[in-house]
Amino acid sequence: MRAVVQRVSSASVVVEGQTVGAISEPGLLVLVGVTHTDTPAEARKLAAKLWGLRILDGEKSCSDISAPLLVISQFTLYGDTRKGRRPTWQAAAPGPVAEPLVDAVVGELRALGAHVETGRFGADMKVSLVNDGPITLVLDL
Repeated sequence: MRAVVQRVSSASVVVEGQTVGAISEPGLLVLVGVTHTDTPAEARKLAAKLWGLRILDGEKSCSDISAPLLVISQFTLYGDTRKGRRPTWQAAAPGPVAEPLVDAVVGELRALGAHVETGRFGADMKVSLVNDGPITLVLDL
């Protein structure tokens, strides 16, 4: 699994003109990509890493201050641009594989006590955010 994590002051995701997920206080925006070999064990590991990642103000984690997370599926994180000008998506898992694993990350976070908002899997999403810092990290599991 791969995640791009941004510390945000606020963030939202809109699908077809409707806000489907939003956080209006400091927290994390997490874009999650899944590859073919990922398993529920990686989803658990990613959730634990996100919940305990100490990148919020004062080197706090979401678990320290009950900060919210907005988790959005993002197959393009596995785009390959090494050849030519057009990315290939071969490393990205197909929807039937990826969707349950993104859902597992969200479920694991919620089981840890996190307030989690989400996008809509496979939808054309418009993501807005106020990056705080700015702080942006790439996590590869």
